[in-house]
Amino acid sequence: MAARRKFFFLAWSIASGLAPALAAQQTPLAPAAARILLLPKRIVSGERATLAVLDTNGRLAPGVAIHFSNGDHLRTDATGRALFVAPLDPGVIFGSIEGRPGRVSSMILTATEASAPAMEISSAPHVASLTDRFEVLGKEFCGDADSNQVTIADHGALVLASSPLALTVLPPAELEPGPAKVTVSCAKRDAPEFSVVFVGLELEADSSPLKRGEHRTLTVRVRGTAEKISLEARNLAPDIAELAGGNPVRRLSSGGDEENVAPFEVVGKKNGTFLISIRLVPALGRPERH
Repeated sequence: MAARRKFFFLAWSIASGLAPALAAQQTPLAPAAARILLLPKRIVSGERATLAVLDTNGRLAPGVAIHFSNGDHLRTDATGRALFVAPLDPGVIFGSIEGRPGRVSSMILTATEASAPAMEISSAPHVASLTDRFEVLGKEFCGDADSNQVTIADHGALVLASSPLALTVLPPAELEPGPAKVTVSCAKRDAPEFSVVFVGLELEADSSPLKRGEHRTLTVRVRGTAEKISLEARNLAPDIAELAGGNPVRRLSSGGDEENVAPFEVVGKKNGTFLISIRLVPALGRPERH
């Protein structure tokens, strides 16, 4: 299984006084600085579910302790995921990574609320990134992530986190930009096929060292669609450089067949290596079927 494959976000660094290759490196931070807990948004009372944790390089992280607001705790296994049973009481539960600020919420529904005569998909993204996770909401999925089979353009995808009501999926590495058919199945249950437009994000920027006070534009080029898409840039080293407009900053790409781009600007604060992550902003809606 591709448990150690890099994904998570596009991240670029430029070191003042050095000459690194453009977009060639995801500069690691302290291990606790960029871990993310992937907890299904919806889980079912008394049913199994799978969570996952990403490390600073966007890889599944084994051996990470997770604490829940009801007092339960667990640790991710060798694959960077953990199978657990949802609490019996309906309501909202919060999960957090040991030693990290912030919590992730999940809604616990009753078995009656979650039941359906067949597998169904209620929400899916219209546009998703080739290299980042996306979510699918519905009913009658498998709580054990590996029991779900998700294919995209006839290639197998990796299910990172799951519950009977939600899946978090990483697209296959072989996928090309553009629209693709997605299928989901589990335990001899199949959902109706739907389509997602998968886009590639490429950086265009000056790779020379950044100087203090210097303004520099990072241009993200979108491949796979002429639509305007929403992108979010986040500054992961704010002591080194400033991201113009705040942190994070969202931009709509220009749209267009010839050139679909979105610019972001950074300003040097001191010599050193800065790190900017740029992700597509996810938006779920009714699945696109053809």
